[in-house]
Amino acid sequence: MDTHKEQFSLIYDQYIDKIYRFVYLKVSSQETAEDITSRVFTKAWEAYQKGQAIENMRAFLYKIAGNMAIDHYRQKDRKATVSTESVPQLIDDRTNIHDRAVLNADMDAIKAALASVKQEYQDVIIWHYLEDMPTEEIAQMTGRPAGTVRVMIHRGLEMLKDQLIEEA
Repeated sequence: MDTHKEQFSLIYDQYIDKIYRFVYLKVSSQETAEDITSRVFTKAWEAYQKGQAIENMRAFLYKIAGNMAIDHYRQKDRKATVSTESVPQLIDDRTNIHDRAVLNADMDAIKAALASVKQEYQDVIIWHYLEDMPTEEIAQMTGRPAGTVRVMIHRGLEMLKDQLIEEA
């Protein structure tokens, strides 16, 4: 295997789970998330292979993933729905059955609430709380000032909480 492929293989290994999780939270099914994630890495590989200048690989992958998730809904011309079929696969296998049921219920509520929040807020919430991305990196990825991103994180979380309270 040449060095170029080995380098991209390391990138793939580092980001595959994160990109999948990001896409899964935005689309309606595991199958769709897998398909989009596959296409994200295919597109990234094509850019990488051509020698395209990529300053921040993580930002590049998330940008592709976000655009493909949006394109998915544009093509289907439908509102985002939440499928709970594969939620157990996101949960630690060491969790007992009762805990899984509780986590599934919580995940269903969070995914439904997240789907009702504006797209731009969804992204910053996922990146900050699920991916543990610092505000400064999110700002760099979105092209917004760090202060704006902090406000978006706060507002997005408030909208999410309000939605969860409303559904309860």
